[in-house]
Amino acid sequence: MNEDIQFILDTAKESMTNAIKHLEKAFVNIRAGKASPAMLGSVLVNYYGSPTPLSQVANVNTPDGRTITVQPWEKNMLQEIEKAIMIANLGFNPMNNGDTIIINVPPLTEERRRDLAKQAKAEAEDAKISVRAARKDANNDIKKLEDVSEDLKKNAEIDVQQITDKYVKKVDDLFEVKEKEIMTV
Repeated sequence: MNEDIQFILDTAKESMTNAIKHLEKAFVNIRAGKASPAMLGSVLVNYYGSPTPLSQVANVNTPDGRTITVQPWEKNMLQEIEKAIMIANLGFNPMNNGDTIIINVPPLTEERRRDLAKQAKAEAEDAKISVRAARKDANNDIKKLEDVSEDLKKNAEIDVQQITDKYVKKVDDLFEVKEKEIMTV
């Protein structure tokens, strides 16, 4: 196979892999009723004047499926952490017991589950759009090659389509798992 074509295929695969990674990150932020430290991943705490991720000023744990505990490394940070969780507007009501902050994760309503499933579907569609954009870029690059026979170009385009199909299926599989996780009570 031509080196230029191989480079184009590798670049397309890398772009599609990045789309999948982005989708997986987005899915982590869509909560499915079970408590997880990742739910507080977007919380920024005012740590001596600079916004700092919660995980860098406290230990975040989930003792069970419905509770998140936040144990600050410095006791004087309790109020700041509590305030930051409220400001993050995640729908949680933190309780401060003087040592730790306890967050009870409420069970999801049926309507909220449907909204989250729609959100997951939208993220999956965005990932598919990224995969298809990588396919389009690859096909355009293949067409621009001058010192390559038409047969090689056609075969390369077929390869690009096979790679695209594989990644679109991966997106569908990830969405199916996430949707099941969200809709399971």
